[in-house]
Amino acid sequence: MRQALILGTTNTGKVRELVVLLEPHGIRVVSLRECTGGVTVEETGQTFAENAALKASQQAVALKAWVLAEDSGLCVDALGGAPGIHSARFSGGGDDTANNRLLLERLGGVPAAARGAHYACHAALADPLGTVVAISQGTCHGRIAIAAGGAGGFGYDPLFVVPEYHRSFGEIAPEVKGVISHRARAMRAILPAILRHLAP
Repeated sequence: MRQALILGTTNTGKVRELVVLLEPHGIRVVSLRECTGGVTVEETGQTFAENAALKASQQAVALKAWVLAEDSGLCVDALGGAPGIHSARFSGGGDDTANNRLLLERLGGVPAAARGAHYACHAALADPLGTVVAISQGTCHGRIAIAAGGAGGFGYDPLFVVPEYHRSFGEIAPEVKGVISHRARAMRAILPAILRHLAP
């Protein structure tokens, strides 16, 4: 039996989404939270891609295991692409409620037509030696609502409205988000490499 794939994140929302995407393919996935020996990776990259590669490579070396890591965030047009790679720490403390509040404050007075945004996700797969063997990316375009809608998802999901569905990620069913989200698209793109290296 091939070894498990470690998900290089402790974010429970991300883990939940990734497990749903990968387990149907026979890939046994383990959260970083369940591992001993993981390291704290300084996200010093200037892009999502650089941070994803850093996290995958450094955790793989520390754990001597296959690691799939991703870096993702929200890019808002009216804010020049912010919060971008700083999405989780936008308000300084990494709290979803505070981040959402600050985003709405920054967009105060910006009309609906100018509230375009997209979620971006870059993923990286590293082997036990820390070599990044595959990368991928995915995006999902939408706009920022005037007020939060729904209690589903995590992060900025209650504010991110997908025009085709006229609902926020906080209101859309998880099964739908699992098809159209930036993370789902990035995972589908990297899935062939994961299966090539880790499928039973």
